[in-house]
Amino acid sequence: MRIVVLDGKTLGDVDFSIFERFGSVEVYPTTGPEETVERIREADIVVTNKVVIGRREIDAAPHLQLICVAATGMNNIDLDYAVQRGIVVKNVAGYSTESVVQHTFAMAFYLIEHLRYYDDYVKGGEWSRSGLFTSIDRPFFEIFGKRWGIIGMGAIGKRVAQVATAFGCDVVYHSTTGANLHQPYPHLGLDALLCTSDIISIHAPLTERTRNLIGAPQLARLREGAVLLNLGRGGIINESDLAKAIDGKEIYVGLDVTEREPLPSDSPLLKVRHPERLLITPHIGWTSIEARERLIAGIIDNIEEFLEERGIQS
Repeated sequence: MRIVVLDGKTLGDVDFSIFERFGSVEVYPTTGPEETVERIREADIVVTNKVVIGRREIDAAPHLQLICVAATGMNNIDLDYAVQRGIVVKNVAGYSTESVVQHTFAMAFYLIEHLRYYDDYVKGGEWSRSGLFTSIDRPFFEIFGKRWGIIGMGAIGKRVAQVATAFGCDVVYHSTTGANLHQPYPHLGLDALLCTSDIISIHAPLTERTRNLIGAPQLARLREGAVLLNLGRGGIINESDLAKAIDGKEIYVGLDVTEREPLPSDSPLLKVRHPERLLITPHIGWTSIEARERLIAGIIDNIEEFLEERGIQS
């Protein structure tokens, strides 16, 4: 079997020789759209994180039998056409749940406790000059007893709800499909959740239903001092509207995902007048060491399962 890894750099420091027991392995750190066809032309198995495999790419790869998506979401694959061509597509579900949940709370606490300000306050020498043993320049609230609203109650949303409950939060949620209504927390309409929650975290996929789900009208409903976190997908929050909202009133926003990744240098998010209200991380919620180890192990399992189903000795 010939295995081609299209964007190995996105998986970190991985020893790809572990795939050699299945056949020859060719690893590319990154692959541009214009390079994909040539690189997978002779492949039997393709491993891709974000590189798009569409009809054009599939047609160019007559030997292709298996596409391993190094992620949970498979929106970069033309799944219908893969089925038509008899190509198996396998993802890895659940590997990053704990990592994303941890990052959700890291972002929340960073914003709630104004940690950027206080770190600068000390390192800039202001504390040393103050003569006081403490500083209460930027008051912060406890999350105990506060309302935590969750948009998207899948595996990650459910785990966030459990952790928030352990901190003593009043958890409510909104189902973006309208179908997930049997959770042990109150279900609210989107507007009700936005205007009554102290902290809101988004853990929904990007669909036609969720694209631009949060725009200017919804942002206007947020409480003063509210914290809004998006660890779902970029495009759920309208970024132009968000940039204006951040400067329009005191809300605090954490983004681990953006509509375009990497974030364009001309993004309005990079030009807000109150950058202390905005935390952006480069889509790292899924990248804990343990999560990436589980991801690679999941890909190995998927290849083994495929070969066993086809009666191919590895």
